[in-house]
Amino acid sequence: MFIDIAKIELKAGKDGDGAVAFRREKFEPSGGPSGGDGGDGGSIIFVADYGIRTLTDFRYLRHYKAENGQDGRKKKQYGKKGEDLRVKVPVGTLIKDFETGGVIHDMKEPGEEFVICKGGKGGNGNAKYASSIRQAPRFAQPGTKGEERVVSLELKLLADAGLVGLPNVGKSSILSILSDAKPKIANYHFTTLEPNLGVVKVGPEESFVLADIPGLIEGASEGVGLGHDFLKHVERTRVLVHVVDVSGSEGRDPIEDYKLIHEELEKYNEKLKDKKVILVANKMDLPNSMDNLELLKKEISEVEDVIAVSAATTEGMQELKYRIWELLSTLETDYSTYDEEYVEYIEEEVPDFTIRRENEDYVVEGPLIENMYYRTNFQDNEQVRYFERVLRDKGVYDALKEAGIEEGDIVHIDDMEFEYFE
Repeated sequence: MFIDIAKIELKAGKDGDGAVAFRREKFEPSGGPSGGDGGDGGSIIFVADYGIRTLTDFRYLRHYKAENGQDGRKKKQYGKKGEDLRVKVPVGTLIKDFETGGVIHDMKEPGEEFVICKGGKGGNGNAKYASSIRQAPRFAQPGTKGEERVVSLELKLLADAGLVGLPNVGKSSILSILSDAKPKIANYHFTTLEPNLGVVKVGPEESFVLADIPGLIEGASEGVGLGHDFLKHVERTRVLVHVVDVSGSEGRDPIEDYKLIHEELEKYNEKLKDKKVILVANKMDLPNSMDNLELLKKEISEVEDVIAVSAATTEGMQELKYRIWELLSTLETDYSTYDEEYVEYIEEEVPDFTIRRENEDYVVEGPLIENMYYRTNFQDNEQVRYFERVLRDKGVYDALKEAGIEEGDIVHIDDMEFEYFE
Protein backbone atom coordinates (compact mmCIF):
# COMPACT_ATOMS: atom_id res chain seq x y z
CA MET A 1 0.00 0.00 0.00
CA PHE A 2 1.29 3.46 -0.91
CA ILE A 3 0.92 5.97 1.90
CA ASP A 4 2.34 9.45 1.31
CA ILE A 5 0.69 11.48 4.08
CA ALA A 6 0.89 10.73 7.81
CA LYS A 7 0.29 12.46 11.13
CA ILE A 8 2.57 11.55 14.05
CA GLU A 9 3.17 12.73 17.60
CA LEU A 10 6.70 13.25 18.89
CA LYS A 11 8.09 13.60 22.39
CA ALA A 12 11.75 14.07 23.24
CA GLY A 13 13.12 12.48 26.39
CA LYS A 14 12.84 14.15 29.82
CA ASP A 15 16.15 15.08 31.40
CA GLY A 16 17.36 13.40 34.54
CA ASP A 17 17.12 15.13 37.93
CA GLY A 18 20.20 16.43 39.66
CA ALA A 19 21.16 14.52 42.80
CA VAL A 20 21.44 15.72 46.39
CA ALA A 21 24.30 13.79 48.02
CA PHE A 22 27.18 14.36 50.45
CA ARG A 23 30.58 12.81 50.83
CA ARG A 24 31.35 11.20 54.15
CA GLU A 25 34.85 12.51 54.64
CA LYS A 26 36.61 14.10 57.57
CA PHE A 27 36.86 17.92 57.68
CA GLU A 28 34.17 18.36 55.01
CA PRO A 29 31.00 20.29 56.05
CA SER A 30 28.18 17.76 56.15
CA GLY A 31 30.51 15.47 54.26
CA GLY A 32 30.70 17.90 51.32
CA PRO A 33 28.14 18.12 48.47
CA SER A 34 28.67 15.42 45.84
CA GLY A 35 25.38 15.22 43.91
CA GLY A 36 25.93 14.78 40.17
CA ASP A 37 23.98 16.30 37.29
CA GLY A 38 21.12 14.52 35.55
CA GLY A 39 21.64 13.26 32.02
CA ASP A 40 20.15 15.08 29.03
CA GLY A 41 17.04 13.56 27.49
CA GLY A 42 17.26 11.98 24.06
CA SER A 43 16.27 13.99 21.00
CA ILE A 44 14.15 12.84 18.05
CA ILE A 45 15.96 13.02 14.72
CA PHE A 46 14.53 12.43 11.26
CA VAL A 47 16.89 10.64 8.83
CA ALA A 48 16.31 10.60 5.06
CA ASP A 49 16.76 7.04 3.77
CA TYR A 50 16.61 5.98 0.10
CA GLY A 51 15.73 2.45 1.21
CA ILE A 52 12.29 3.60 2.37
CA ARG A 53 9.83 4.42 -0.41
CA THR A 54 6.54 5.13 1.41
CA LEU A 55 5.17 6.41 4.71
CA THR A 56 3.26 3.18 5.31
CA ASP A 57 4.98 2.43 8.64
CA PHE A 58 3.70 5.69 10.07
CA ARG A 59 0.14 4.53 9.53
CA TYR A 60 0.57 1.91 12.23
CA LEU A 61 3.03 3.62 14.57
CA ARG A 62 1.98 7.22 15.29
CA HIS A 63 3.66 7.99 18.63
CA TYR A 64 7.42 8.38 18.97
CA LYS A 65 9.24 9.01 22.24
CA ALA A 66 12.96 9.35 22.87
CA GLU A 67 14.62 7.90 25.97
CA ASN A 68 14.70 9.87 29.22
CA GLY A 69 17.98 10.91 30.77
CA GLN A 70 18.97 9.17 34.01
CA ASP A 71 19.11 10.97 37.34
CA GLY A 72 22.42 12.17 38.72
CA ARG A 73 24.13 10.07 41.39
CA LYS A 74 26.42 10.53 44.34
CA LYS A 75 30.18 11.11 44.04
CA LYS A 76 29.44 13.73 41.34
CA GLN A 77 28.49 11.03 38.85
CA TYR A 78 26.43 12.32 35.95
CA GLY A 79 23.29 10.49 34.90
CA LYS A 80 23.46 8.72 31.55
CA LYS A 81 22.17 10.69 28.57
CA GLY A 82 18.97 9.34 27.01
CA GLU A 83 19.40 7.66 23.62
CA ASP A 84 18.39 9.77 20.64
CA LEU A 85 15.58 8.32 18.57
CA ARG A 86 16.37 8.29 14.84
CA VAL A 87 13.28 8.01 12.68
CA LYS A 88 13.85 7.05 9.04
CA VAL A 89 11.72 8.72 6.39
CA PRO A 90 11.83 8.53 2.57
CA VAL A 91 13.99 11.02 0.72
CA GLY A 92 11.61 13.75 -0.44
CA THR A 93 9.56 13.91 2.76
CA LEU A 94 8.21 17.30 3.82
CA ILE A 95 7.94 17.75 7.58
CA LYS A 96 5.07 20.10 8.36
CA ASP A 97 3.60 21.63 11.48
CA PHE A 98 0.29 19.84 11.85
CA GLU A 99 -1.69 22.87 13.03
CA THR A 100 -0.45 25.50 10.56
CA GLY A 101 0.63 23.33 7.64
CA GLY A 102 3.88 25.31 7.47
CA VAL A 103 6.94 23.47 6.23
CA ILE A 104 9.45 22.84 9.00
CA HIS A 105 12.00 21.00 6.89
CA ASP A 106 12.36 19.27 3.53
CA MET A 107 14.34 16.01 3.62
CA LYS A 108 15.95 16.24 0.18
CA GLU A 109 19.34 14.57 0.61
CA PRO A 110 20.01 10.86 1.31
CA GLY A 111 21.45 10.49 4.81
CA GLU A 112 20.32 13.99 5.80
CA GLU A 113 19.44 14.38 9.49
CA PHE A 114 17.14 16.92 11.14
CA VAL A 115 16.51 17.34 14.87
CA ILE A 116 12.76 17.82 15.20
CA CYS A 117 12.47 17.62 19.01
CA LYS A 118 15.30 18.36 21.42
CA GLY A 119 15.70 16.66 24.75
CA GLY A 120 15.93 19.10 27.65
CA LYS A 121 19.03 19.92 29.68
CA GLY A 122 19.79 17.75 32.70
CA GLY A 123 19.24 19.21 36.17
CA ASN A 124 22.26 20.31 38.19
CA GLY A 125 23.26 18.27 41.20
CA ASN A 126 23.82 19.99 44.54
CA ALA A 127 27.60 19.96 43.96
CA LYS A 128 27.06 22.73 41.38
CA TYR A 129 25.60 25.07 44.01
CA ALA A 130 28.42 24.85 46.56
CA SER A 131 30.18 28.13 47.29
CA SER A 132 32.20 29.74 50.07
CA ILE A 133 28.92 30.96 51.56
CA ARG A 134 26.74 27.95 50.79
CA GLN A 135 28.98 25.02 51.67
CA ALA A 136 26.30 22.36 52.02
CA PRO A 137 23.42 23.07 49.60
CA ARG A 138 20.58 20.65 50.13
CA PHE A 139 18.82 21.18 46.84
CA ALA A 140 19.28 20.19 43.20
CA GLN A 141 17.45 20.91 39.97
CA PRO A 142 14.89 18.53 38.52
CA GLY A 143 15.20 17.64 34.86
CA THR A 144 13.14 19.57 32.32
CA LYS A 145 10.70 18.10 29.84
CA GLY A 146 11.77 17.36 26.29
CA GLU A 147 10.14 19.15 23.37
CA GLU A 148 6.84 17.81 22.09
CA ARG A 149 5.39 18.35 18.67
CA VAL A 150 2.67 17.04 16.38
CA VAL A 151 3.76 16.98 12.74
CA SER A 152 2.45 15.76 9.43
CA LEU A 153 4.73 14.00 6.98
CA GLU A 154 4.10 14.39 3.26
CA LEU A 155 6.08 12.50 0.65
CA LYS A 156 6.82 14.13 -2.69
CA LEU A 157 8.96 11.86 -4.81
CA LEU A 158 12.40 13.08 -5.76
CA ALA A 159 12.86 12.05 -9.39
CA ASP A 160 14.88 13.66 -12.16
CA ALA A 161 12.30 12.81 -14.81
CA GLY A 162 8.64 11.83 -14.56
CA LEU A 163 6.56 9.73 -16.96
CA VAL A 164 3.10 11.28 -17.38
CA GLY A 165 0.18 10.43 -19.59
CA LEU A 166 -3.20 8.75 -19.61
CA PRO A 167 -3.63 5.20 -18.28
CA ASN A 168 -2.55 2.30 -20.49
CA VAL A 169 -0.24 4.29 -22.78
CA GLY A 170 2.81 2.26 -21.73
CA LYS A 171 4.46 4.32 -18.97
CA SER A 172 5.10 1.34 -16.70
CA SER A 173 6.51 -0.71 -19.58
CA ILE A 174 8.89 2.11 -20.51
CA LEU A 175 10.01 2.41 -16.87
CA SER A 176 10.68 -1.34 -16.64
CA ILE A 177 12.76 -1.31 -19.86
CA LEU A 178 14.84 1.76 -19.03
CA SER A 179 15.43 1.08 -15.34
CA ASP A 180 15.74 -1.55 -12.64
CA ALA A 181 12.13 -0.99 -11.53
CA LYS A 182 9.71 -3.91 -11.72
CA PRO A 183 6.21 -2.40 -11.83
CA LYS A 184 3.18 -4.62 -12.29
CA ILE A 185 2.05 -4.39 -15.90
CA ALA A 186 -1.24 -5.53 -17.42
CA ASN A 187 -3.45 -4.49 -20.31
CA TYR A 188 -6.12 -2.63 -18.41
CA HIS A 189 -6.62 0.81 -16.93
CA PHE A 190 -5.19 1.88 -13.58
CA THR A 191 -2.81 -1.04 -13.26
CA THR A 192 -0.50 1.36 -11.43
CA LEU A 193 -2.06 2.73 -8.26
CA GLU A 194 1.14 4.12 -6.77
CA PRO A 195 4.18 5.93 -8.17
CA ASN A 196 7.13 3.75 -9.14
CA LEU A 197 10.75 4.84 -9.13
CA GLY A 198 13.63 3.35 -11.09
CA VAL A 199 17.30 4.19 -11.56
CA VAL A 200 18.29 4.48 -15.22
CA LYS A 201 21.96 3.71 -15.82
CA VAL A 202 23.52 5.69 -18.66
CA GLY A 203 27.23 4.98 -18.22
CA PRO A 204 29.92 4.60 -15.52
CA GLU A 205 28.80 6.75 -12.57
CA GLU A 206 26.07 8.26 -14.77
CA SER A 207 22.43 7.62 -13.95
CA PHE A 208 19.14 9.37 -13.25
CA VAL A 209 15.94 8.60 -11.36
CA LEU A 210 12.82 8.06 -13.45
CA ALA A 211 9.31 8.00 -11.94
CA ASP A 212 6.08 6.62 -13.34
CA ILE A 213 3.37 9.07 -12.19
CA PRO A 214 -0.01 7.29 -12.43
CA GLY A 215 -3.58 8.40 -11.89
CA LEU A 216 -3.70 11.31 -14.35
CA ILE A 217 -7.06 11.52 -16.13
CA GLU A 218 -9.43 14.27 -17.16
CA GLY A 219 -10.35 16.26 -14.06
CA ALA A 220 -7.22 15.21 -12.15
CA SER A 221 -6.43 18.84 -11.29
CA GLU A 222 -9.81 19.04 -9.57
CA GLY A 223 -9.21 15.89 -7.58
CA VAL A 224 -10.97 13.42 -9.87
CA GLY A 225 -9.69 9.89 -9.33
CA LEU A 226 -6.33 10.06 -7.56
CA GLY A 227 -5.37 13.28 -9.32
CA HIS A 228 -4.25 15.45 -6.41
CA ASP A 229 -2.52 12.52 -4.73
CA PHE A 230 -0.20 12.04 -7.68
CA LEU A 231 0.03 15.46 -9.32
CA LYS A 232 2.12 16.69 -6.39
CA HIS A 233 4.82 14.15 -7.30
CA VAL A 234 5.20 15.84 -10.70
CA GLU A 235 6.43 18.99 -8.96
CA ARG A 236 9.81 17.50 -8.04
CA THR A 237 10.75 16.34 -11.54
CA ARG A 238 13.04 18.40 -13.74
CA VAL A 239 11.86 16.85 -17.01
CA LEU A 240 8.39 15.60 -17.95
CA VAL A 241 8.36 12.60 -20.28
CA HIS A 242 4.86 12.76 -21.75
CA VAL A 243 3.80 9.40 -23.20
CA VAL A 244 0.93 9.04 -25.70
CA ASP A 245 -0.46 6.03 -27.54
CA VAL A 246 0.32 7.26 -31.04
CA SER A 247 -1.52 4.33 -32.63
CA GLY A 248 -4.87 5.36 -31.17
CA SER A 249 -5.42 1.67 -30.52
CA GLU A 250 -8.18 2.31 -27.99
CA GLY A 251 -10.05 4.73 -30.22
CA ARG A 252 -8.43 7.79 -28.66
CA ASP A 253 -6.79 10.73 -30.42
CA PRO A 254 -3.12 11.06 -29.31
CA ILE A 255 -3.19 14.80 -30.01
CA GLU A 256 -6.23 15.33 -27.80
CA ASP A 257 -4.72 13.04 -25.14
CA TYR A 258 -1.58 15.19 -24.99
CA LYS A 259 -3.58 18.41 -24.75
CA LEU A 260 -5.80 16.96 -22.02
CA ILE A 261 -2.91 16.00 -19.72
CA HIS A 262 -1.04 19.23 -20.49
CA GLU A 263 -4.15 21.20 -19.52
CA GLU A 264 -4.58 19.24 -16.27
CA LEU A 265 -0.97 19.95 -15.30
CA GLU A 266 -1.40 23.66 -16.00
CA LYS A 267 -4.66 23.80 -14.04
CA TYR A 268 -2.98 22.15 -11.08
CA ASN A 269 -0.21 24.73 -11.13
CA GLU A 270 0.79 27.13 -13.89
CA LYS A 271 4.48 26.70 -13.06
CA LEU A 272 4.36 23.11 -14.31
CA LYS A 273 3.96 24.36 -17.88
CA ASP A 274 7.52 25.74 -17.67
CA LYS A 275 9.07 22.30 -17.21
CA LYS A 276 11.04 20.79 -20.07
CA VAL A 277 8.99 18.19 -21.98
CA ILE A 278 9.95 15.17 -24.08
CA LEU A 279 6.97 13.84 -26.03
CA VAL A 280 7.14 10.05 -26.43
CA ALA A 281 5.03 8.51 -29.20
CA ASN A 282 4.63 4.93 -28.00
CA LYS A 283 3.20 1.82 -29.75
CA MET A 284 4.89 2.56 -33.09
CA ASP A 285 4.64 -1.15 -33.86
CA LEU A 286 0.86 -0.87 -34.33
CA PRO A 287 -1.04 0.20 -37.49
CA ASN A 288 -1.71 3.90 -38.19
CA SER A 289 1.22 4.94 -35.96
CA MET A 290 3.35 6.54 -38.67
CA ASP A 291 0.54 8.70 -40.04
CA ASN A 292 -0.51 9.76 -36.55
CA LEU A 293 3.10 10.59 -35.66
CA GLU A 294 3.32 13.13 -38.49
CA LEU A 295 0.05 14.74 -37.40
CA LEU A 296 1.27 14.79 -33.80
CA LYS A 297 4.50 16.60 -34.69
CA LYS A 298 2.56 19.14 -36.76
CA GLU A 299 -0.10 19.88 -34.13
CA ILE A 300 2.17 19.83 -31.06
CA SER A 301 4.84 22.04 -32.61
CA GLU A 302 5.75 23.71 -29.29
CA VAL A 303 7.47 20.49 -28.14
CA GLU A 304 10.91 20.20 -29.75
CA ASP A 305 11.66 16.67 -28.57
CA VAL A 306 9.35 14.06 -30.09
CA ILE A 307 10.71 10.52 -29.90
CA ALA A 308 9.00 7.52 -31.49
CA VAL A 309 9.28 4.27 -29.53
CA SER A 310 7.73 0.88 -29.09
CA ALA A 311 7.80 -0.54 -25.58
CA ALA A 312 6.68 -3.88 -27.06
CA THR A 313 9.73 -4.21 -29.35
CA THR A 314 12.06 -1.79 -27.37
CA GLU A 315 12.53 0.24 -30.59
CA GLY A 316 13.72 3.78 -29.81
CA MET A 317 14.26 3.12 -26.09
CA GLN A 318 17.99 3.78 -26.15
CA GLU A 319 17.44 7.06 -28.01
CA LEU A 320 14.89 8.06 -25.37
CA LYS A 321 17.23 7.21 -22.50
CA TYR A 322 20.11 9.27 -23.85
CA ARG A 323 17.87 12.20 -24.76
CA ILE A 324 16.51 12.38 -21.21
CA TRP A 325 20.07 12.27 -19.90
CA GLU A 326 21.26 15.00 -22.30
CA LEU A 327 18.39 17.27 -21.30
CA LEU A 328 18.94 16.68 -17.59
CA SER A 329 22.61 17.56 -18.02
CA THR A 330 21.63 21.06 -19.12
CA LEU A 331 19.36 21.72 -16.14
CA GLU A 332 20.15 22.66 -12.57
CA THR A 333 18.92 20.39 -9.81
CA ASP A 334 15.82 21.96 -8.28
CA TYR A 335 13.44 19.98 -6.10
CA SER A 336 11.17 22.89 -5.20
CA THR A 337 7.48 22.32 -4.62
CA TYR A 338 4.77 24.48 -6.11
CA ASP A 339 1.49 23.63 -4.46
CA GLU A 340 2.22 25.62 -1.32
CA GLU A 341 4.08 28.69 -0.23
CA TYR A 342 7.28 27.14 1.00
CA VAL A 343 8.43 28.55 4.31
CA GLU A 344 11.59 27.15 5.81
CA TYR A 345 11.07 26.67 9.53
CA ILE A 346 13.10 29.10 11.60
CA GLU A 347 12.87 28.89 15.34
CA GLU A 348 12.02 32.33 16.66
CA GLU A 349 14.26 33.94 19.23
CA VAL A 350 12.21 34.15 22.39
CA PRO A 351 13.37 36.64 25.08
CA ASP A 352 14.32 35.15 28.45
CA PHE A 353 11.42 36.99 30.05
CA THR A 354 8.78 39.64 29.47
CA ILE A 355 6.91 41.90 31.87
CA ARG A 356 3.35 43.09 31.37
CA ARG A 357 0.72 44.86 33.42
CA GLU A 358 -2.48 43.11 34.33
CA ASN A 359 -4.79 45.58 36.06
CA GLU A 360 -2.60 46.96 38.88
CA ASP A 361 -0.30 43.93 39.07
CA TYR A 362 2.86 42.92 37.20
CA VAL A 363 3.19 39.60 35.39
CA VAL A 364 6.63 38.14 34.68
CA GLU A 365 6.71 35.30 32.13
CA GLY A 366 8.97 33.63 29.59
CA PRO A 367 11.15 30.53 29.20
CA LEU A 368 13.71 31.60 31.83
CA ILE A 369 11.01 32.20 34.40
CA GLU A 370 9.08 29.05 33.57
CA ASN A 371 12.23 26.96 33.72
CA MET A 372 13.35 28.38 37.07
CA TYR A 373 9.86 28.17 38.53
CA TYR A 374 9.55 24.52 37.51
CA ARG A 375 12.94 23.68 39.04
CA THR A 376 12.48 25.45 42.38
CA ASN A 377 11.11 23.94 45.57
CA PHE A 378 9.58 26.97 47.30
CA GLN A 379 9.42 25.07 50.59
CA ASP A 380 13.23 25.15 50.74
CA ASN A 381 14.70 28.50 51.83
CA GLU A 382 17.98 27.87 50.03
CA GLN A 383 16.24 27.26 46.73
CA VAL A 384 14.06 30.35 47.18
CA ARG A 385 17.15 32.50 47.80
CA TYR A 386 18.80 31.01 44.71
CA PHE A 387 15.65 31.72 42.66
CA GLU A 388 15.68 35.37 43.80
CA ARG A 389 19.37 35.72 42.96
CA VAL A 390 18.83 34.41 39.43
CA LEU A 391 16.00 36.93 38.91
CA ARG A 392 18.28 39.71 40.09
CA ASP A 393 21.30 38.56 38.00
CA LYS A 394 19.20 38.17 34.86
CA GLY A 395 17.84 41.71 35.17
CA VAL A 396 14.26 40.89 36.12
CA TYR A 397 14.26 43.29 39.08
CA ASP A 398 15.78 46.08 36.97
CA ALA A 399 13.13 45.52 34.31
CA LEU A 400 10.38 45.70 36.94
CA LYS A 401 11.76 49.04 38.12
CA GLU A 402 11.80 50.35 34.54
CA ALA A 403 8.17 49.25 34.21
CA GLY A 404 7.33 51.47 37.21
CA ILE A 405 6.91 48.96 40.02
CA GLU A 406 6.72 50.31 43.55
CA GLU A 407 7.05 48.73 46.98
CA GLY A 408 4.02 46.70 47.92
CA ASP A 409 2.96 46.04 44.32
CA ILE A 410 2.03 42.45 43.44
CA VAL A 411 4.16 40.38 41.05
CA HIS A 412 2.74 37.23 39.43
CA ILE A 413 5.05 34.39 38.39
CA ASP A 414 3.12 31.44 37.02
CA ASP A 415 0.43 30.58 39.60
CA MET A 416 2.20 32.30 42.52
CA GLU A 417 2.13 35.94 43.55
CA PHE A 418 4.74 37.91 45.49
CA GLU A 419 4.77 41.33 47.12
CA TYR A 420 7.60 43.50 45.83
CA PHE A 421 10.09 45.02 48.29
CA GLU A 422 13.47 46.69 47.67
